[in-house]
Amino acid sequence: MKEDKLYEDVKYEISDLKTAMVAGGYDRTKDIPLCKEHLDELAALATTYGFEVVDKVPCSIRTIDAALYFGKGKIEELRQKAEELKADVVIFDEEISPNQQRNLERIFKRPVIDRTELILEIFSQRAKTKEAMLQIELAKSRYQLPRLKRLWTHLSRQTAGGGGATKGAGERQIEIDRRLVRKRISFLNKEIKEVRHQRETQRRARIRSGIPTFAIIGYTNVGKSTLLNALTEAKVLVEDKLFATLDTTTRKFTLPNHQEILLIDTVGFIRKIPHTLVAAFKSTLEEAVYTDILLHLVDINHPLAEEHSEATYEVLKELSSKEKPIITVLNKVDRLENKTLIARYKLKYPRVVPISALTGEGIDELLKTMVEIIKNLRKIVKLRIPQKKYALVSALMEEGRVIEQDYEGNDVLIEVEIPSHLEHKVKEYIEDDISCTNS
Repeated sequence: MKEDKLYEDVKYEISDLKTAMVAGGYDRTKDIPLCKEHLDELAALATTYGFEVVDKVPCSIRTIDAALYFGKGKIEELRQKAEELKADVVIFDEEISPNQQRNLERIFKRPVIDRTELILEIFSQRAKTKEAMLQIELAKSRYQLPRLKRLWTHLSRQTAGGGGATKGAGERQIEIDRRLVRKRISFLNKEIKEVRHQRETQRRARIRSGIPTFAIIGYTNVGKSTLLNALTEAKVLVEDKLFATLDTTTRKFTLPNHQEILLIDTVGFIRKIPHTLVAAFKSTLEEAVYTDILLHLVDINHPLAEEHSEATYEVLKELSSKEKPIITVLNKVDRLENKTLIARYKLKYPRVVPISALTGEGIDELLKTMVEIIKNLRKIVKLRIPQKKYALVSALMEEGRVIEQDYEGNDVLIEVEIPSHLEHKVKEYIEDDISCTNS
């Protein structure tokens, strides 16, 4: 029997592993610096979870091997390095298939995971609210379902030459586990729907209140919680770790013109966010969907700041939020040496404000920009709507703030404050466009 077949797959708890080696691929020599940056991020994720990272290995890759991801020669190099460094686990930067994972673990004789599994474990470690915990369990269940075989292959080897009884038991156990996981996924979906319904009720009340909402979004670890604390004294946990904030925090704040707003801190975005997480965390991230304005925070000092910005916009695109009003906030300018970077961002994005959330530099300019953007956010209009179009009236009551309502003949006369995205729906019924709210 070949050596790479001797490794018996066993269940393991990631929390029991202490040291990690991380590896990622690059296609061309000029891509090595970018690969190293990505490995730095993966190492930071591993450190956030609690691993001690013993090495970061960039690997040349021309074509992806269907069985091993990297070629056999490169995998053997990585195996030897993991042995020498006594790494408990090897973490791949790219998502690997269940089959690749099983093959790699037989060769490495130690657990092999990818960045998706690592991120899921970090989220599991840090979630606090019921909704976040449900979403994480759902994402983990979906991720683990095609990987269950890895946990039971040792059953088929326990009685080598002893007939197929044990192998059959193993196969039956896999089917039992699959049914249990599918049943759990169904249950979690129902639970999440209930929690989502409660949150939608709260959101409708928030919309009717007419208070503008700002979601602070951006790449993980750019200072979103620091900004929220600077503005509202919210005392949100601030750590120099990726995904320090998982559960959204909402705080009321009053702008210099006495306009009340709500500020929402959201979970950080990340490069190559796993699709499992985009789907599973949509109800957590959707605060960015249902908010009025986005404050896109960027760590202007980070060497990959522009790539991080693009990653954030990709996530917004996934959530259908890219067209929302956005203020690009360049954070940590107190440490910025190359000031031309600010000019580059101003050419690329419509509203750019450089600040330091830590020192307070630029905060006054940010507040001024927030006041200005609110002026075009909501309008008060007087409408005459035929009663046969009452569904529109219901929508206005749902998303707007009714000031006055009356009936005349077969028409509904309504004075209402509406968000700008509803203007096109009521355009033909407007009798009077009173004002833009700015107070």
